[in-house]
Amino acid sequence: MSFDVIAENLEFLLLQGLFGFGPFIGGSLRLALPAIFLGFIVGILVGLGRLARSLWIRLPTTVYVEFFRSVPLVMVIFWFWFIIPVLLQTPLPEYWVALVAFVVFEAAYLGEIVRAGIQSIPRGQIEAATSTGLTQTQTMRYVVLPQALRNMIPALLTQFIVLFKDTSLASIIGYVDLTKAAQIVNNREVRPFEIYLFIAVVYWLCAYGMSLCARYLERRLSAR
Repeated sequence: MSFDVIAENLEFLLLQGLFGFGPFIGGSLRLALPAIFLGFIVGILVGLGRLARSLWIRLPTTVYVEFFRSVPLVMVIFWFWFIIPVLLQTPLPEYWVALVAFVVFEAAYLGEIVRAGIQSIPRGQIEAATSTGLTQTQTMRYVVLPQALRNMIPALLTQFIVLFKDTSLASIIGYVDLTKAAQIVNNREVRPFEIYLFIAVVYWLCAYGMSLCARYLERRLSAR
């Protein structure tokens, strides 16, 4: 067993596979970071929609959440990979297909986290905010969401880590993420143990780094 294969291909594995700098359109972080940001924004809207009084808003968002939480992510990726080009009558790059699929899929889970976080706020605080003259929108923005976000941090962290690890599924449509880069190197070098062990360590370091950042943020918010 020799890890020389890692040293020889380190630039390709990290720069191309992890960060997306290279001859291929790819990168795990290049896909995960915008998917986390956009998925969270859409998730907030979905979570608020699930709590809306209007049935015309609540029903579609409920169907959306229940549907995408009931199908595997790999199936959603395939749907967007095969269906969107047919509907638009034009091929789409792997990056945009993967990004849209991840945002649509993850927003269903993040929306449920947002809904649970909002519902964790005592009703008395909402009534107190309303009694001071705040509108429903102002109450949600200045009173409910800041506190709910603090309560959501552990669940959000878990889902963000899951999303980052799930970016490996984008390799099935040819997107050169960290897993696909490892496959490319292994097809040439045929050293699966060393290569995939290294990839596992990289995934762990990224996930653990996200966990440390979330703990720091949680401590800062708790101190206020």
